[in-house]
Amino acid sequence: MTTERVTERSDGVTSERTVERDHGTTVVERRGGGMGGIVALVLLVAAIAIAAMFFMNMNRQNAIETAAVADAAESVSGAADSVADAARQAVPAG
Repeated sequence: MTTERVTERSDGVTSERTVERDHGTTVVERRGGGMGGIVALVLLVAAIAIAAMFFMNMNRQNAIETAAVADAAESVSGAADSVADAARQAVPAG
């Protein structure tokens, strides 16, 4: 006849069941934690936050670039007006 001794213990997070048989076989079953799920959730939230910051920064850089191009175009327009005025003054009317 086979004799088995079963020991079960739990610390609230991990549960362990140990089965010892008289012919020397020991089986240990462990179930645990929930901590891996929490860590994965924290990493997921951090990745989403980093991606959001990246896209917001990219949008801000596009706005700055657009403003710089508009300022440069306005400057070129002003320079063209100045050249036109100088040409009118250099050529006598009439």
